[in-house]
Amino acid sequence: MRIAFLMAPEGVEQVELTEPWKAVKDAGHTPRLVSTTPGRIQAFNHLDKGDTFQVDQTVDETSAEEYGALVLPGGVANPDALRLDDDAVSLVKTFCETGKLVAAICHAPWTLIEADVVRGRRLTSWPSLETDLRNAGAHWVDEQAVVDEGTYTLVTSRKPDDLKAFNDTVVLQLGG
Repeated sequence: MRIAFLMAPEGVEQVELTEPWKAVKDAGHTPRLVSTTPGRIQAFNHLDKGDTFQVDQTVDETSAEEYGALVLPGGVANPDALRLDDDAVSLVKTFCETGKLVAAICHAPWTLIEADVVRGRRLTSWPSLETDLRNAGAHWVDEQAVVDEGTYTLVTSRKPDDLKAFNDTVVLQLGG
């Protein structure tokens, strides 16, 4: 199965990209880096620049139908930039509306809020997003990995320390 990893040109928390990427690849799936611009994205290790990664496809040339699932890595700047990009928000909304698996970690639920797809859903995030999520109609919980099955399956985790639980849960939901 092809898995879209959506991120802005810079600001993604590197480990929240690389570890889920490796987990889905090791489970036999094909991860693809989708971004709002072509070229390379700049990852960060907290506030320090990390590695750069090649974009496979831009948002404007991507459709949810091409993919079996969507992964939204965090980092503060990454989802903040994505939620300002209409095409990125529309793509996220389409993944949800078509019943695809969507996985988000750390600050990534900001993009889900912008896509208006969290109302009535149970999820977690970085603690500072709790009020934003509650105001958007979500039921926020403080747990390592949360699965909410509704019109689409949503997997969320709080932070990099939760990556093992997040990865295991995503792979399990993908059927592996």
